[in-house]
Amino acid sequence: MLTGKLTPDLTRDAEALLPGQSTAEGATRRTALKVALGVGYAASVLPVVAQTAIKTPSDGLTVGEVMIDVNGYSMPAYRAAPAGKTGLPVVLVMSEIFGVHEYIADTARRFAREGYLAIAPELFVRQGDAQSYGEIAKLIAEVVSKVPDVQVMADLDATVKWAGANGGDVSKLGVTGFCWGGRQVWLYAAHNPAVKAGVAWYGRLEGQSSELNPKHPVDVAAGLHGPVLGLYGAADTGIPLDTVDKMKAALAGGNAAAKASTFVVYPDAPHAFHADYRPSYRKEPAEDGWKRALAWFKQHGVG
Repeated sequence: MLTGKLTPDLTRDAEALLPGQSTAEGATRRTALKVALGVGYAASVLPVVAQTAIKTPSDGLTVGEVMIDVNGYSMPAYRAAPAGKTGLPVVLVMSEIFGVHEYIADTARRFAREGYLAIAPELFVRQGDAQSYGEIAKLIAEVVSKVPDVQVMADLDATVKWAGANGGDVSKLGVTGFCWGGRQVWLYAAHNPAVKAGVAWYGRLEGQSSELNPKHPVDVAAGLHGPVLGLYGAADTGIPLDTVDKMKAALAGGNAAAKASTFVVYPDAPHAFHADYRPSYRKEPAEDGWKRALAWFKQHGVG
């Protein structure tokens, strides 16, 4: 069983594990090559489901690891794009707490097949290797909880800069993310004026402020640069629906992008309903959410 105490703000990615299910031990680091080949999983989640429900091929795509300079630091990222194309709309893909494993890489390839340059940066890499952990509580305590929001914003800014120099049209910039990454979607949409639109999948909306996490989505909702589509589940025990209501109220009192933001709450969907490698996966809301995400980006000038 999972040991240790999960912090209230970081339990969302862990809750889809089956009760009493053990995690992999002694797992080695999943390299970018493995991700490119479609076999790289985080140790923490590998035993949950043997395979993804969706496997997106890479033929016709340029895929694999790239290194992005962030003020002299080389940050790895997974990139997927139509081969030989330039001037592509850009989508940043932000992971759950498990880092950029195969599910996130596959999601990037899905966007690439829709004509996007999709980039999933390893936003935990300075704090540690999220994919080497076999215990979720330890992963959260030693890596995820130590990642400052200001660092994430700078890493995403650098990723956008890299995209602009490598075939992307950053005037068509979208951001999406799942759970931990879903929270960052809201923050980045308030941070970078270049963001045209965001899609946040079940990201936490409020929480306790700290030095590393001084503000939360509800605190920045009124000043979004691009409208955000929130895709949430009514059966998500980690994100109470009253926090969605608070976010809606904050958006309603904000600027034009805030007012244009909206939520879709799926009645019976739990947390991580899009994660097709976990038992929380729900096919109908996952597919509906994906269609809505693509339409949202196109509606707001991303694509």
